[in-house]
Amino acid sequence: MNLLHLFDLSLIARRDQIALEWESAEFTFGEIENRSNRLAHVLRARGLAKGDRLAVYLANRIELIDLYLACVKLGVIFVPINILYRDREIAHITGDAEPRFVIREADLASLINEAESASSERPDEDLDGDTPAAIIYTSGTTGASKGAVLTHNNFAANAVNLLTMWQISDRDRFLLALPLFHIHALGNGLHCWLGSGCRMRLLERFDHGTALDEFNAFQPTLFFGVPTIYVRLLETPPDSAREIGARMRLFVSGSAPLPANVFDRFRELFGHAILERYGMTETFMTMSNPYIGERRAGTVGFPLPGISVRIEDGELLVRGPNVFAGYWRRPDATAAAFTDGWFRTGDLASRSDDGYYTLLGRKSDLIISGGFNIYPREIEELLLEQPGVAEAAVVGVPDELRGEVPVAFIVPVPESALDIDALERICREQLASFKVPRQFVRVDSIPRTALGKAQKHLLPR
Repeated sequence: MNLLHLFDLSLIARRDQIALEWESAEFTFGEIENRSNRLAHVLRARGLAKGDRLAVYLANRIELIDLYLACVKLGVIFVPINILYRDREIAHITGDAEPRFVIREADLASLINEAESASSERPDEDLDGDTPAAIIYTSGTTGASKGAVLTHNNFAANAVNLLTMWQISDRDRFLLALPLFHIHALGNGLHCWLGSGCRMRLLERFDHGTALDEFNAFQPTLFFGVPTIYVRLLETPPDSAREIGARMRLFVSGSAPLPANVFDRFRELFGHAILERYGMTETFMTMSNPYIGERRAGTVGFPLPGISVRIEDGELLVRGPNVFAGYWRRPDATAAAFTDGWFRTGDLASRSDDGYYTLLGRKSDLIISGGFNIYPREIEELLLEQPGVAEAAVVGVPDELRGEVPVAFIVPVPESALDIDALERICREQLASFKVPRQFVRVDSIPRTALGKAQKHLLPR
């Protein structure tokens, strides 16, 4: 089977049902099917064939969905590019993936014009589960980004897991404000929408200024976010938060660790325990807190069905149908990423006696000070609990005596009096002495990816 067998549960079986809201317009699943078919014929006429790459540099919009579905139908490999990337970063991806075309906003008008007269019949192509569907480039925090090759089976296995374990159905109303160039929105959001047949409203981006209007107008039951979005939603007036929460079924968070204090404050305000899960570009979703059962703050729950995990020397290893096919044209990097069929995530983790997994940070972020292991996230969680601290990131800096020592970078809450001495005192009271940051540095912001993941390598050392 291939992805179209999953999508046809909606594109064909629900063709007259409203599928998508975009910029005040509504589209049925049948219209989505026909739009992508016409575009597929245009791309084929332009010379694109199975196995070719098509790079797309677009913000969220319906044409991005059309292009992705057209690529799936043709067996063309979809290569989304982060819309925040600039010439140097774009050149790296296009030089590596060697797409036949790069589609930007300026290219859409001619594509749409050609598609108006194209056939709306679905093009035929020989596809199976091992056919590559996309190459998504990693964030590249330790050097040039690598392209993860993701197959039809990878996407489908992930979608079926989430549809089942999060109970997503055609009764849901799904508000999607995350960027479709990222695995979070593309792999989870788009595929759960098409697999379930729910009604989706797509936003170009999450805008804190209009977020409440979107929630109240669309009245979603399902929302996927990242921690920075949930932090902003904590500013919602209590009455509005209760109204939104009363209509919602499920809030999900991922792409970066959700601070425990945000989890607790959100539950008090909205009446919902955010479901935190764990995944990465190379593995899709690996673990999730339960839909039914305790959603434990600070943890990522249990492995999803069909996925095996183990901890080896503190590092989380993963095996299952969710794991990618390898890095594009990087056999060396692919070989280094696997051990006896297990993918090395680079994430440090622990497991509780009752099976909940907790992420301890990236292996590359581990600080070894005087022979002791220091997990930055433990310190960051403590700092984030303190008044006056909006964001915190802990990194290791070289030290002649101890090898490395921790340093904390703090973003203060606006217009608050941040007491550095009090922070240090609390750390000394609640942490072992070797974990106490040797310095607390005020900064205006923590550099982050488009999905809110801290880019610690960009902090001054």
